[in-house]
Amino acid sequence: MKYLLILLSLFLFSFTYISCSSSSDGGSSTTTDNTTTTGLFVTVGDSGTILTSSDGTSWDNRTSGTSKFLYGVTYGNGLFVTVGQNRTILTSSDGISWDDRTTGTSNLLYGVTYGNGLFVTVGWKGTILTSPDGNSWTKRTSVTSESLYEVTYGNGTFVTVGNTGTILTSSDGSSWDNRTSGTSNQLLGVTYGNSIFVTVGQSGTILTSSDGTTWTSRTSETTEDLCRWGGKFPPCHHGYGGVTYGNSIFVTVDSSGTILTSSDGTTWTVRITGTWRNLKEVTYGNGLFVTVGNLGIIYTSPEGTSWTTRTTGTPKRLSGVTYSQ
Repeated sequence: MKYLLILLSLFLFSFTYISCSSSSDGGSSTTTDNTTTTGLFVTVGDSGTILTSSDGTSWDNRTSGTSKFLYGVTYGNGLFVTVGQNRTILTSSDGISWDDRTTGTSNLLYGVTYGNGLFVTVGWKGTILTSPDGNSWTKRTSVTSESLYEVTYGNGTFVTVGNTGTILTSSDGSSWDNRTSGTSNQLLGVTYGNSIFVTVGQSGTILTSSDGTTWTSRTSETTEDLCRWGGKFPPCHHGYGGVTYGNSIFVTVDSSGTILTSSDGTTWTVRITGTWRNLKEVTYGNGLFVTVGNLGIIYTSPEGTSWTTRTTGTPKRLSGVTYSQ
């Protein structure tokens, strides 16, 4: 009898172990209410256009509730935030339903980022707003009257870039310092990765910095504008562009449809997409680079070298794109 009891105990223990192992295995994360959480790409643009995609391939049109041009979008603290024309700020927890927020400014807002528990958006004539939750926004004293077009966070520092080579830095989003960029060209995109900041702009301008304070000019192999908006929004007449970091490389896009890549921010290689359309912005998430542009164009690439066009179903200009981690 004793041996039978021992065998029965071993059987029950093995069954329990196998059951527990099976329930904890798998690639998707699960919340406490048993709902599966996955990342989401969100792109924004003309006439309040918002598209979402779970894989970067198939895209769905969402209702934004605004007809204003949306320029930038970011994700942080479980919230998407997009900014745009005439002080517009919209927020969403899922990328599908969007709420309008009061900003306290009438200026255009171009770029937005999240870092150190804070959303920061920048815009026309040096406008800087901050928010801990994306709902209530505080206007900050800017040290420039030049328009600011993009902002990022890295290495404990916010960096924003703009007109006439303007670069500002801040450790808390409240107090800002003016930095010397060494260029008078418009700077339209900025990112942080591989322990360096990279900013891009007009006439193929690329600058790098390890601390956001001291900047070095790099050769980009293109004279096209690495910039985001045409006309006066901002004054870069050949179109859009942006820069991101992922999969151990920097990727920037220019107004001729050309894409450049770099492993260190110093040496850049030209990639060909096969399009002449202006590319506006680029992001990385879930093992995929996604770039967006004029006439609803979207290209994707797993490594930044070979790019595939995707169908969006919209002819609208797309100017911002992000991914929820």
